[in-house]
Amino acid sequence: MAVTNPLQFMQQVRAEVSKVVWPTRRETMITTVMVFVMAFVFALFFFGVDQLVQFILNIILAF
Repeated sequence: MAVTNPLQFMQQVRAEVSKVVWPTRRETMITTVMVFVMAFVFALFFFGVDQLVQFILNIILAF
């Protein structure tokens, strides 16, 4: 493995970071809202499944 000095390393890091395409504010907001919406949908789904399993177990254990 080649050894680079710290100055050369920092130059390479700066060059690589300049290639990064950062998301716009609008893209960030849209994806953030989508994450919250999907988290809410999955929470409702798992709540429903949990309630169904609880109902079935209560019926089975009642006998």
